[in-house]
Amino acid sequence: MDNLTQAPSNPPETFLDFPLVTDLDALTADIAILGIPFGMPYQPSEMANDQSLAPDAIRRSPGDYSQETRTHFDWDLGGPLLNGQDIRVVDCGNVTADMSDHKAHYRRAQEASRKIFKRGATLVTLGGDHGIPIPVMRALEVNDAPVTLVHVDAHLDWRDEVNGEPEGYSSPIRRASEMPWVEHIVQIGMRGVGSARTGEVEDARAYGCDIITAYEMHDIGIQAVLDRIPDGGPYYLSIDADGLDPTIMPAVLAPTPGGLNWVQVRQLVHGLVKKGRVLGMDLVEIAPSHDVGSITLVHAVRLICNFIGATVRAGYYD
Repeated sequence: MDNLTQAPSNPPETFLDFPLVTDLDALTADIAILGIPFGMPYQPSEMANDQSLAPDAIRRSPGDYSQETRTHFDWDLGGPLLNGQDIRVVDCGNVTADMSDHKAHYRRAQEASRKIFKRGATLVTLGGDHGIPIPVMRALEVNDAPVTLVHVDAHLDWRDEVNGEPEGYSSPIRRASEMPWVEHIVQIGMRGVGSARTGEVEDARAYGCDIITAYEMHDIGIQAVLDRIPDGGPYYLSIDADGLDPTIMPAVLAPTPGGLNWVQVRQLVHGLVKKGRVLGMDLVEIAPSHDVGSITLVHAVRLICNFIGATVRAGYYD
């Protein structure tokens, strides 16, 4: 399949100025950044929306000081980002889209993710709405072992369909539950009101999801949450920006009080990486035009850097 990805646009910046690689058949990397801008729309007009601008907005974030972030001492990590190691990080650009064929974007996203996973690289996906992990998780089929999905969100995302569309942003966790290679699902941060009805909650519990509401999470602490995640991995981590508290990520379409704070999400990322191999993570649902003083984008870059730095220090690439 040709033209799976293309360079980020306007201007063509990459994440932290890491090298751009769009030939995935020739990919040689330890960590690959991939933008998947478009979820499956519930209405045709929703294909290109504010969230589709997020991958490039994160790349251009004021929190991306590029050279300094890559080389200076990082107190979140206890040293420089890559810890002085020979780690190859690349930006694979954005998955190409055909506005006349919405499903083509998902097909290309799945194939691009599959190629990256097959090469043994850790995948960091920039969304896009929360539909975009569906093709990424389908690509996890290439992994040899069953995967535990760790999902951070204000919402359950267990709708079977909305307006007849089964692969939109309200359905990724139900779709994941249907994938034989997804063995266990832990959902963290649920609160407020979303698209879930009582039936979807019952379905999630019947499947065996360990649902940890935001309020339980605050009561028991992140270490207790980590203790409930099966040991050993492998894991896939999906983070909806509205799972974090709107005081640190206000640029979402459904801001809901009571989410994870920065210290908690950092502890979750570092703790999960230490428990076992995290094959990839995504960060989705950022709506750049809703940001306040770029605070969401700054936290997004910090979150991704903490994930990258944690995987380096966990010995993933030795």
